Amino acid sequence: MALGVALVAGLLTAFLTPRGPTTSANALLLMLLALLAGVAGGTLARSRWILLPLVVVYAAGIELGRLGIVAPTLDVRLDSAYGLIALVITRGFHGLLAFLPMALGVFLGIAAARRAGWSAPTARRRPPVGSGLLAVLVAGLAILVAWPASTPPVVGADGTPVPGSVAELTTVRLGGADHAVMIRAADPQKPVLLYLSGGPGQSDLAFSRTFAAGWEKDFVFVDFDQRGNGKSYPAIDPVASFTLDRVVTDVIELTDYLRARFGEEKIYLMGESWGTILGVHAVQQRPDLYHAWIGSGQMVDVVETDRRIYRDLVAYAAEAGDSALTAKLQEVGEPPYRDIPWANANLLAWYDLLYKPYTPSAGYIARGRAAGLDPFGVLGSEYNLVEKTNVLRGLIDTFAIVYPQLYGLDFRESVPRLDVPVYILDGAAELEGRRALALEWFEQLEAPTKQLVTYEGAAHSVAFEQADEVQLLLTETIVPATYGS
Repeated sequence: MALGVALVAGLLTAFLTPRGPTTSANALLLMLLALLAGVAGGTLARSRWILLPLVVVYAAGIELGRLGIVAPTLDVRLDSAYGLIALVITRGFHGLLAFLPMALGVFLGIAAARRAGWSAPTARRRPPVGSGLLAVLVAGLAILVAWPASTPPVVGADGTPVPGSVAELTTVRLGGADHAVMIRAADPQKPVLLYLSGGPGQSDLAFSRTFAAGWEKDFVFVDFDQRGNGKSYPAIDPVASFTLDRVVTDVIELTDYLRARFGEEKIYLMGESWGTILGVHAVQQRPDLYHAWIGSGQMVDVVETDRRIYRDLVAYAAEAGDSALTAKLQEVGEPPYRDIPWANANLLAWYDLLYKPYTPSAGYIARGRAAGLDPFGVLGSEYNLVEKTNVLRGLIDTFAIVYPQLYGLDFRESVPRLDVPVYILDGAAELEGRRALALEWFEQLEAPTKQLVTYEGAAHSVAFEQADEVQLLLTETIVPATYGS
């Protein structure tokens, strides 16, 4: 009977949270279910030795209950670092949330059975050693899970919060799903700048708040976790409706929300890497909503980019006489890949071999050292405990859903014109497989006005690597030429 209860608890957990805990609320619910299963097991078995069988059967119930869920983070892949990360942030984190409450529940159940007189007369009547400590650990874990995320206040030169400033994490309903939005502004009357992070699947809330800190003095700076990213990871379902068109529409809907909230007819739109794909599509569909398009790490054709980078790596390995790298490249083969995202992760790990030497701005280096956000920005205050795991899950699961949808993309054919002013932030040290295509597309692009701005001390993430210089470009060139147009 005790094991039957554990099985039902596991199946119910899988039904309620098939991907594991994705919000603080369902993480607390999971802990409660595990606690109750433990109480039932301890009461019925009246032995602490029931704990291990309970855990095994509970885990089996979860695995049975989510057999139909397709997600790379639920695959057991021990052949890559990302596979190990996925194992830790899904089953590992889920196991931590369930095991401690279940163990506490077993001890409570045994105590309840004794009080009811169901135990043998010789049974020890004192609480098991360590049950008090376990109760403290479970309570502490629950507090950590429930602890809310926040973004620091906007401060002035004296380090105190700016009166009337905005620094908030809010939720906006986009396409029928809740999305996390970060808004930061010293003056909410300033122009609105919406930033689209890279990926697909990457959350940049903490990174953008840190590296673009100065922008909040001149703009209402907005970043949001796109569908399936970080704090918006629960919006990954239903997967069937998670399309490129849907995410582009999310951007347009958020634009309308910002226009209405801040009383602006138009806003500025900036994208980084994958965010440039979203942004170009949004601007192409609704040019009437935007003052200008600003592309950082502009993408044009992802398959051609991947192929060029792969061939450059092959050439590098041959020139360097690196037979080990040559063998690995031959093993993964030339893109595009079917084994997504694992094969792409292998290729990404070798990108650094191709970057030209460059020195980002002093501000970028200083902020990066002081921020302490690594890995992947999860240490930022913008994420609660569960959302920290979602940052990593979004990188893997969302990438796997969206990236194959980009295989037919080529802006050289599909986007010959944009009906807004266009500014491309060009990193001189960018990988040639990306940069050459961006320059080719920019050269042929028709727009009311267009400008290519090259930064010697930048590669792919120009907006961050040269944030102070980009801020000057925004305030001294782009806004005077476009605001109110």
